[in-house]
Amino acid sequence: MDARLNYFAGPNPSKALKHFMAAGRALKESPLPATTQELVALRVSQINGCAACVDMHTKDAVAAGEESVRLHLVAAWREATVFTEAERVALELAEQGTRIADAAVGVSDEVWARAVEHYDEEQLTALVFLVSFMNTANRLNIITQQPAGDYVAGQYH
Repeated sequence: MDARLNYFAGPNPSKALKHFMAAGRALKESPLPATTQELVALRVSQINGCAACVDMHTKDAVAAGEESVRLHLVAAWREATVFTEAERVALELAEQGTRIADAAVGVSDEVWARAVEHYDEEQLTALVFLVSFMNTANRLNIITQQPAGDYVAGQYH
């Protein structure tokens, strides 16, 4: 599979992508736990069917020391016992924030209240930005059919 576009081919798209990726790097430096960030990025990408991002975030998580069993269970996190309560609410918030059209309500008050119990305002801000960032990244990759499989951990960070 070949990508439909090379985002780095022209000066304007390349500049825009560099700024977009800088936002992603800034999120990596946020106080939201790195493990939570990778789990959320992976789950959003699974929901959206973004193979390139699933590839990236699985490999980045492994390189950061994440256990394979947890990565394999992200898609079925509700039934899995390997996630903390904080991770579980982050995954639920990510799902509701990604499935806006499906849920029609976005993130419910119940999920938001549970998230507030586990994360401070700066972490919540990072979580909301991460969900939004990943949804955008997924769309950029899916629209242009970016291939998966060749990513090397840390390649874009």
